[in-house]
Amino acid sequence: MIKVLLADDQALMRAGFRALLDAEDDLEVVGEAADGAAAVAEATRLHPDVVLMDVQMPGLDGIEATRRIAADPRLSGVRVLILTNYGLDSYVFAALRAGASGFLLKDSDPAELLQAIAVVSRGDALLAPAITRTLISEFVAGPPGADPAAGREVLTAREQEIVELVARGLSNDEIAERMVISPLTAKTHVNRAMMKLHCRDRAQLVVWAYESGLITPRRR
Repeated sequence: MIKVLLADDQALMRAGFRALLDAEDDLEVVGEAADGAAAVAEATRLHPDVVLMDVQMPGLDGIEATRRIAADPRLSGVRVLILTNYGLDSYVFAALRAGASGFLLKDSDPAELLQAIAVVSRGDALLAPAITRTLISEFVAGPPGADPAAGREVLTAREQEIVELVARGLSNDEIAERMVISPLTAKTHVNRAMMKLHCRDRAQLVVWAYESGLITPRRR
């Protein structure tokens, strides 16, 4: 059973999500929060598997709430899935930096939301190719003064290649096909890279890839 916490300042939106999730046998909505501070408090109290987190909420916003959840060692098993109305939202990359495990538009199909929750609950990251290839490329130019080679020495050449493909939005299966290896081997390489770079999940691996300069955003 996947335990889900809903964090959104719109009661109607929370009710809609609850109705969708409660209809699933393997999902349980364990709580709701109308702002970021409540989301942090409820996550601490309930220890859900996944928090569906709105970005723009009164008081403490979703980004800071995500940062606090991700930084709390007691909540290491809690994953945050960012939900937003905006397709090109400048807050999204900040949310990934803060420790979010994925990003999904609120107008996504119900099936996409259910799949996203399942993916994130496994400890993987949900970064749809459309998001990774357009939104992240739009907003990630690398922070001023970043060392382009920071951390790369800990990765093998194969691991660097794997990380680049992850950051381009490829799944383990797609990486395996591209590199002519098994999906299990691809997953092993991804996990080793995350361990070496102290990344929480694939989303953080994407952040590192751009911030380190391993890959550069494609400009329009």
